[in-house]
Amino acid sequence: MTKQRKNKSDNNNYTQRKVGERTSPALLRLSRKKWLDSWNGNPPGPVLLIIGIIVALVMSIPIIYVIWRSMFAGADSWARLLGERIPQLLWNTLSLTAAVTLFAVLIGVSLAWIVVRTDLPGRKVWHWLMAIPLVIPPYVGAVTYIIIFGPSGWVRDVWNGSAWLGTIVGEYPLDIYSFWGVFFVMTMFTYPYVFLIASASLKKMNRNFEEVARSQGMTTSQIFWKVNLPFLRPAIGAGAILISLYVLSDFGAIAMLRYVTFTAAIYYQRTGFDIPSATVLSLVLILLTAIILWIESRTRKKNKFYQTANTYREPEVLKLGKWKPVATLYVVFIFFLAVVMPVAVLIYWTVIGAGTGVIDKRFFGFAWNSIKVSGLAALLCMALATPIVYLKSRHPSMITSTIDKLSYAGYALPGVIVALGLVFIFNNHIPVLYNTFYMIAIAFVVRFLPQAMQAGDASLSLVSPRVDEAARSLGHPAWKVMVKVILPSIAPGVLAGGALVFVSSIKELPATLMLRPPGFDTLAVRVYYEASEAIYHQAAPGALLIVLVSVIPLHYMLRKY
Repeated sequence: MTKQRKNKSDNNNYTQRKVGERTSPALLRLSRKKWLDSWNGNPPGPVLLIIGIIVALVMSIPIIYVIWRSMFAGADSWARLLGERIPQLLWNTLSLTAAVTLFAVLIGVSLAWIVVRTDLPGRKVWHWLMAIPLVIPPYVGAVTYIIIFGPSGWVRDVWNGSAWLGTIVGEYPLDIYSFWGVFFVMTMFTYPYVFLIASASLKKMNRNFEEVARSQGMTTSQIFWKVNLPFLRPAIGAGAILISLYVLSDFGAIAMLRYVTFTAAIYYQRTGFDIPSATVLSLVLILLTAIILWIESRTRKKNKFYQTANTYREPEVLKLGKWKPVATLYVVFIFFLAVVMPVAVLIYWTVIGAGTGVIDKRFFGFAWNSIKVSGLAALLCMALATPIVYLKSRHPSMITSTIDKLSYAGYALPGVIVALGLVFIFNNHIPVLYNTFYMIAIAFVVRFLPQAMQAGDASLSLVSPRVDEAARSLGHPAWKVMVKVILPSIAPGVLAGGALVFVSSIKELPATLMLRPPGFDTLAVRVYYEASEAIYHQAAPGALLIVLVSVIPLHYMLRKY
């Protein structure tokens, strides 16, 4: 008994020593030093850090869900999809992405060069007009081109009504429901990504480089290929990556034109309740997206060009001369295809719809649903983007860098994958929010939070860190400094980011289709369903309203560029 008591006493003493060691002042000071060193001596405080970690976890839900579920999809699902489905989907998706990206880059760069660097008549007006296709959702554009070129379209009616076309040329040759139809539609509504970025780069080019090349005897075409094009490569790469990611993630136009890529296949598998197959296809699509982003980052590292600002001179406006009619005709032709035709069709059918009483209480109910869920998403994005941007800028560390990168995860994912992850989480763990419009708003936050972050980051970069330091020296915690000092200074950028999120949310289709509760239809959903049933006079008013509202971010971007 004495020996047992002695052993017990020794154990208690050992435990006390261990506790004492863990809580000794020296160790506490060492732990605090390591904590401060990890934040470069500037820790953010628990409130902002907790908000950032929660946002990062929510943003990573779709990727974690897809990886986890695909691991348990079963060997049969993998074998069947790898043998039958995935190779064809890979060909459909990659061929469409490559073709659209290539031709959209060619159109965007050529238009940017003509509008910015030449004496095109009305060049300032054309800079605005050629960017308008960016505000027309591709699925809306697909509807208008189906009306014009489809099997029952206007062009076919004219073709069949013409005796000499039918006898001499033959049957109607255009098939909008094909690879070429999807390629045409996607190219017409994605080239502005390259056009806007290339235009901004062309405006900033230093004339000195061109004059040096010209003094060496180079012609205008040689200067373009050997001087201008190298400076344009980063802009072309940025535009190309945006177009590639958009084509990979698009569902509406592809579904409207009955062409099957990964996003369409995932949606159809989900609606058919084949969740394992949907997650396997989603994982392949995520890998494709990651590969494209990796290629873009590698290319960007190898193509860096710098200009000195102290000798900057604005680029020279080149004379078109005899090529002016050709260049003008080219610009007018693209504008007619990408803007005039779609908008004219929407106005035509909207007038018919208004005459039949389509714009009624039901229509305004759809509009209110769109405004309600998009407005909520915009408010959430503005509220969540500010602390994440503040953490990254003012409290840099490995933790805040990870939070920032995870916050961008949803932007590179299609809406169908985001919806899959949220359905699983809310259905199994947060059922109180399942089948409510709040799920749609959260999906929009996952998809479009980076837009608000980019706008907020641009504004915060103009605010000196000394403002924060002065406020912190008065004893205010980090969250209070952000709310009372920084937020009023960056409010215009935060509001601009919220406007971008609002308009992007109004246009979002696949996530809304998969997450909407019964009876909750938005304008995008009604446009999709009614256009699919060829009820164009009911689809057109909603589509036209979406286009008109989407002019807001275009105005913001043109002011920025």
